[in-house]
Amino acid sequence: MPSLALYAFCTCVYLYSFPKLIDASNGDRTQFFHNCRQNCERTNCSADGLEIQEQAVNFYKQSVFDQIFQWSCADECQYGCMWRTVAAFAERAWPIPQFYGKWPFLRMLGMQEPASVIFSVFNFIMHYRMLRKFRREVRPDSPCYMLAHIFGVTCLNGWIWSSIFHTRDFPLTELLDYAFAYSIVLCTFYCMVMRMLHRYSLFLRGVITLAIVSYYINYFAYLSVGKFNYSFNMKVNIATGVLSAVGWFIWCHRVRTRRPYFRRILRFYVLFALAMSLELLDFPPIGWILDAHALWHFATVPLVSLYYDFMIEDCRTLRKEKVLSGGYSPYFNKDI
Repeated sequence: MPSLALYAFCTCVYLYSFPKLIDASNGDRTQFFHNCRQNCERTNCSADGLEIQEQAVNFYKQSVFDQIFQWSCADECQYGCMWRTVAAFAERAWPIPQFYGKWPFLRMLGMQEPASVIFSVFNFIMHYRMLRKFRREVRPDSPCYMLAHIFGVTCLNGWIWSSIFHTRDFPLTELLDYAFAYSIVLCTFYCMVMRMLHRYSLFLRGVITLAIVSYYINYFAYLSVGKFNYSFNMKVNIATGVLSAVGWFIWCHRVRTRRPYFRRILRFYVLFALAMSLELLDFPPIGWILDAHALWHFATVPLVSLYYDFMIEDCRTLRKEKVLSGGYSPYFNKDI
């Protein structure tokens, strides 16, 4: 297990030094793609208002889902020219190109990245079911009871926006996906800190909560202003995640003889880091649907239960200790 933890840490450090460049790609930079798109828009998108949308429906035989998700005539030209460019690359035996930082995906039911959408929905369902399980098995007067709800609601919100973004990539949906994805990462850090300090004064915990909420609001504002810095955002996510993991690893080491369920949170972080390494593969989509990022979303689905099972057992144990001690004594070990 220590060797796996070391590998997990090294994976995070490598990802930290691996910026994601998505402003432009070899596919959309080609003159072939540029000319194709320009000619298509000139020929098929020359009208105004509703006429353009009608042309898109007629020209590309849009489904009702395409219309619901607002695929415009210009979008259809870009989509069609993307596949023409992919075919041109294939005829010359060149590697499959990316477009605007993304692999070419086959659109399904109006969804831009269908596999990522489906797996994001799976994550949402898993969090919802596990949060309900937590509520069934843990009494409301248990220590850290509300902490689990904060984590669960934050994750549910994050996966909703992940589904929306992968369905349709707009600047706003991209911003909200990245911002709320970070809210999940930051929330895991917050839960780790609050779990370590749950026996300390309410004032101290309130000050820390206010500081973290203020930090997140400022970070959200930073992401919203100016050009989106993908590399910096990824480094902030990884740094926050590593801090959470290190905190839990230290806790696991200290309580390993007293709390046998520590293995659940340790296993969660090790497997989570291993799953995150899927992002390093970055291969063209299998069947034009399943790429490394979609697999990363799929890999996180079964890991959700590990985190909630740990919270369930931990809350139960803390409540038993509180009952047995008649309320926490000032001499009670605050380190566990």
